[in-house]
Amino acid sequence: MIILLFLLWIMLNGRFTADAGMIEVCIVGIFVCAFAYFFAHKALGYTLKSELRLFKKAPVLLAYFFILIKEIIIANFQMMKIVVSKKAEIHPVMIKVKIPLKTNFARVLLANSITLTPGTITAELEDDYFTIHCIDSAFAEGIESSSFVKILERLEK
Repeated sequence: MIILLFLLWIMLNGRFTADAGMIEVCIVGIFVCAFAYFFAHKALGYTLKSELRLFKKAPVLLAYFFILIKEIIIANFQMMKIVVSKKAEIHPVMIKVKIPLKTNFARVLLANSITLTPGTITAELEDDYFTIHCIDSAFAEGIESSSFVKILERLEK
């Protein structure tokens, strides 16, 4: 993590030259990155073991990201159809769904993904239950067994 933080520091700095100023930027960057890493370790419970676990799960997270993008695009077209249609009948609904995810990370990721998808908003997240507002009742179908939930269950293993 500290190496990635340092590379990010160098990229965002904007001064990448071979003069004495670059040495100063690197020295300050090392101290800032070390402080950020120390803070993450002490305050957030970040460890090298958790970093390695995250790297092992990177392919699943990447697959989740692509599924999320696909679902956002599909939902955008569904919402455009509703907005453009002159005789669109919408039936807003609030549903309470039990989600079988165990970790807070997976639950929050799912809640945010639902909210990012047009036409749905996660109104409440309490234990295993999500309260979701859907602009149309058709959007509420199959949320508890969606591809989001299936890939997050794989991520939890």
